[in-house]
Amino acid sequence: MRKALLMLVIMLPAMFSGCFGEEDIVPASEEESVYPQPWERADYTYVDSDVFSRVTVNGSFGIDAVRSVFIDVPTITAADGGAGLTGDAVVHLGLWLPVIEGCDWDAANLSEDCLVPVIAEIGPYYNDGDVDALTPADRLGRFLIENYVPHGYGVAQVSVFGTGDSNHCMDLMGTDEQRGIDASVSWLGSQPWSNGKVGIIGKSYDGSTPWQAATFGNPYLATIVPMSGLIGVHDLMWRNGSMEARGMIMHNGVYGSFGVDGDSQDIQNVCEGYAEGYAMGPLAYISGGMVDYAGNTYWTERSFLDRVVENYNGSVYIIQGMQDWNVDPHMAFPTHQIVDDAGIEIKTLAGQWAHDYPDRDSGHSSQSPGRGAEAYPYTLRWDWADEMLYWFDWYLKGEGAPPTLGVEMQDNRGGWRFENTWPAEDTDYLSMEVDALGPSGALMGATQGEITFSYGPFENDTWIAGMPTIHVATTPHTTNNGHIFIEMTDDSGMHLGHAVMDLRFHAGGRDGAIELIPFSTVVAMMEFMPMDAFLKAGESIHFTVTQTGEDYVPSPAAVGDYSINWAASTLTLPIVHRTCDDLFQVPMTDYDESMYYWDIC
Repeated sequence: MRKALLMLVIMLPAMFSGCFGEEDIVPASEEESVYPQPWERADYTYVDSDVFSRVTVNGSFGIDAVRSVFIDVPTITAADGGAGLTGDAVVHLGLWLPVIEGCDWDAANLSEDCLVPVIAEIGPYYNDGDVDALTPADRLGRFLIENYVPHGYGVAQVSVFGTGDSNHCMDLMGTDEQRGIDASVSWLGSQPWSNGKVGIIGKSYDGSTPWQAATFGNPYLATIVPMSGLIGVHDLMWRNGSMEARGMIMHNGVYGSFGVDGDSQDIQNVCEGYAEGYAMGPLAYISGGMVDYAGNTYWTERSFLDRVVENYNGSVYIIQGMQDWNVDPHMAFPTHQIVDDAGIEIKTLAGQWAHDYPDRDSGHSSQSPGRGAEAYPYTLRWDWADEMLYWFDWYLKGEGAPPTLGVEMQDNRGGWRFENTWPAEDTDYLSMEVDALGPSGALMGATQGEITFSYGPFENDTWIAGMPTIHVATTPHTTNNGHIFIEMTDDSGMHLGHAVMDLRFHAGGRDGAIELIPFSTVVAMMEFMPMDAFLKAGESIHFTVTQTGEDYVPSPAAVGDYSINWAASTLTLPIVHRTCDDLFQVPMTDYDESMYYWDIC
């Protein structure tokens, strides 16, 4: 299927004319226009009067009254505490079904024409900071119900344990929560009115529940659409042993806000995972690592990707804001390639928005310089409702055309292009010794000033597309190890990307040393957050090294001074060579001289 893009480029080169204004995109054939590719939608007109996008063709079915459903979770036993002690653990959901003539949803036997797939959003917010599960939520539920139920889909809003009208413990993505999610998938896929296919979509916490569901290999789960979703809880707050400043507060605050609210159900939070959770945040802050010990597997239970790769048999559509501060884009990359390599069909849509949906103008328009403002309004994807309909039609109904898999990537200044994978297969890796870039110093720590160096200018228009690496030879001076933060900016000072590391985790990842030996050199193998940055010919990039930056804070065990041997340190930039012919327009946006690449076409 990925070859489809190459065929289109060969057969219909005018579709990709980058000199916008000179040529219109070639109209698709009548057959193709039913499910047009993203690069074929530039001239489409969508309704933009609501807070979210609308499908171009309204469905023909009405929307039935919401149903309130409680699902038994028999896998929760007395050993789990909470509602397991009484054997009545239940997950609650609200369910909307289409009105189809001749279909009685309460009947035991239904004709094949009455069978429908279900799209579910699963999370902790119903009755907790949002509407109840029986009311369409502006967050996403209303988008799903109004767009897709008329097209013959069921839509479910599901509360995880300890939230909404679901009982048992708030388990923060732990084993109990995963079992409840799996039970809801099985129920939705096995009802007499179901065609046996369930999809799960959601953002943030609700973008993590699709990954959780996929760990089981449930035969009813056909596709997941995680948006800014966590592939693991530890992965959210810690990066190479370095914790975000909000880490402990946010982690423990989830338990407090969702678990104890002063009602009679609070007693149900007396379970192992809930109690452990309050200790795990502070312990991870001190250690930087997963702190699985003495049989405690708290963080491992809340790591999903390995089990998804091992067990899941459906498809994946990742949606990620490349400027998302809340859930960083390292949740999407290299996740995309890991899933692809496992033989799972996957597509990713990655734009220069923050913790948001692809079609929410209010969020996109409020981005700051260096954090997506340069890409607005080209970030807005008013075709997103159609995009999801085409995806669900194929994977939940077996209708339409197979999607072209790969990555729709937007660079930091607004340009959209399609890559078979990301980083692209034809990426050139430009490596150099940092010493040649003129670093301004070689000593770093809590009392030291910043160190700067630069590379450039670039001879040609260039995309830095991937995860640049910088391997820094460091020598700690004390048992307090060290902490390093590096920011990359352009000539104007605009943020392009950053990397962070606790030196105890110099090999990268979650496993580090308890402490480093003073005056023993280690190479900090740092990787920048995923980035896609366009630089015009003649522009340079600049690096600033500090002990800490952004919202990352060093552990008390990582605040020591250290020296840097720049001659033994290496910077590697992933470079792709693209032209305006590789770019495509998105609909409902005026492509005028404000676009950076107007000049290069």
